[in-house]
Amino acid sequence: MTATRPAVTVDQEALTAWLVAQGVVAAGAELRVDQLAGGSSNPTFRLREVGGDGVDLVLRRPPDRGALPTAHDMDREYRFQAALAATAVPVAPMVALCRDAAVIGAPFYVMGRLDGVVHARAAAVRELPAGTAPAAALALVRTLAALHAVDPVAVGLGDYARPEPYAARQLRRWRRQWEASRVETVPLVGDVLAALTAAVPDAGPDRIVHGDYNLANVMYERARPERVLAVLDWEMATVGAPEADLGQLLAYWGAAGRLLFADRGGHLPDAAPGMPSAAELVREYHTAGELRVRHIPFWESFAVIKLAIICAGALRRVADPTAEHRTRIESVVAGLANIARDTLKE
Repeated sequence: MTATRPAVTVDQEALTAWLVAQGVVAAGAELRVDQLAGGSSNPTFRLREVGGDGVDLVLRRPPDRGALPTAHDMDREYRFQAALAATAVPVAPMVALCRDAAVIGAPFYVMGRLDGVVHARAAAVRELPAGTAPAAALALVRTLAALHAVDPVAVGLGDYARPEPYAARQLRRWRRQWEASRVETVPLVGDVLAALTAAVPDAGPDRIVHGDYNLANVMYERARPERVLAVLDWEMATVGAPEADLGQLLAYWGAAGRLLFADRGGHLPDAAPGMPSAAELVREYHTAGELRVRHIPFWESFAVIKLAIICAGALRRVADPTAEHRTRIESVVAGLANIARDTLKE
């Protein structure tokens, strides 16, 4: 999900020296580094060579402060996208990974820049040609089905699988995240996590899980804005229950998404006529792929409570939030917790 965050600087001299050593840019090159909007909770930058026309890259790194454990893993983002490069799942081309935080103050990776569009705002969805928005929504869910058709072992990601069932280990992880960014005024988050823990469904086959799959995390072709160009923001990717991704998409498509996007120009699925319903998305997913999702209320509720915890984490990353900002975020966290509770009861 998109989060508001302060500007982050990058040591251009150190970065350029490292890129030269990796053979990514030529010796003597001078880079222009511009921070981009979006990029979820990991700051994202465009790298261009001054006076040149060959280097046009994107860099991602963790935030300067407030990073939660396991939530900003550059190695994870890089590996998952690199592993999917030869599959039917569209991703950006990976260029180089730096695990050494001493270079620019944090680990980072560099990828090729894609010239596409992201339908991240309701205004952008409303401006699409007639019929394009519904087609883009169906392409979104078909791409998810393609992701879940990939065997994680076959593409070198089998080491992310764990003997413990995905839901159990994820609930434990998100409880830790909640403890690290707890909003004391919203104890309901802890109650929902406890209810989910008591209702964990049987596990199916492990697949690659994106972790935050939604319309705003997918780039479309500029000339054909209903065709997916790349899936973005892999910071939560893992191997586990594919149902989690469909639950996440449905969470954004429903009341949780409506709440999150209320102050960002409106809910994306409400922005254009003919957008498929949640039930139609599920049918398209089943038609396009081989998997059949069960226990949808559990997975959607789990997705919503994760969004609540992410919002709490975003508040933690703000150095000195105003009382108004804190109240607004706490209200969103509370609203999401209520939606998660009600969804689990369905």
